[in-house]
Amino acid sequence: MQNIAVIGAGTMGNGIAHVFAQSGHKVNLIDLSDDALSKGMKTIEKNLDRMLAKEKITENDKTATLQNISTFTTLKDGVTNVDLVVEAASEDLNIKLNIFKELDAICDQKTILATNTSSISITQIAAVTNRPQKIIGMHFMNPVPMMQLVEIIRGYSTSDETTDQIMKLSTELGKTPTEVNDYPGFVANRILMPMINEAIETLYNGVAGVSEIDTVMKLGMAHPMGPLQLADFIGLDVCLSILNVMYDGFKKPKYAPCPLLVNMVMAKKLGVKSGEGFYDYSESRKAEKVSRQFL
Repeated sequence: MQNIAVIGAGTMGNGIAHVFAQSGHKVNLIDLSDDALSKGMKTIEKNLDRMLAKEKITENDKTATLQNISTFTTLKDGVTNVDLVVEAASEDLNIKLNIFKELDAICDQKTILATNTSSISITQIAAVTNRPQKIIGMHFMNPVPMMQLVEIIRGYSTSDETTDQIMKLSTELGKTPTEVNDYPGFVANRILMPMINEAIETLYNGVAGVSEIDTVMKLGMAHPMGPLQLADFIGLDVCLSILNVMYDGFKKPKYAPCPLLVNMVMAKKLGVKSGEGFYDYSESRKAEKVSRQFL
């Protein structure tokens, strides 16, 4: 599997393109606009420069990685003659279903179609294609170049052959693939999101403040960052979307998003990406200053 297409040049997409290209694969990075592609490529170059400064790669490694990536604004052109497509578009069911319908129509029948979704059903996505056995989830973690885990999700009809190929490929990227079955939230978010939601409930109920909640979890539970900081990093809109998928899928109250989370998303206080969430990021991307509304 040498030729890879990645759909979406945002945070996850450019990270996925980076790791494939750095591993020697030819990557077609696809997005709707040249501006999005330019931003994605600048992020990849910046991340490579950071690795270069830490002597994790050489200047030749950086050059080769960038040369392995080609950019496209047209889906059909970008997925021609590729072995694998990894979709990393918005976490929106209708967007993903439309993309996979189009991919199924234009891609060679041998091409495996993967999605980087963090919660949406692989089986539901596969159902809009004529190749359900070749549809699989590759849930990379953010930041992709640094995080070792890839959650490999089998849909109801995903074949053993497809799964084995993607597990092997993920290992070749230097990642640790972990196979899971297709249920709402998979494993990572089924466990993580209720914890984040409970931290928000704890704040909402006045049990403790933002920094106090995060300090307890960092120092008491050895978490590298607190759940409220992590929610800001992921994006509060993404957290809400995942919780809604799990609540709809399981119909259990424990997955219902906290009203505070719902209100913050409606107010566009989305975390790092918007400059404010539980913390204020107007001066620094580090969670050093609690948002004024929680003081």
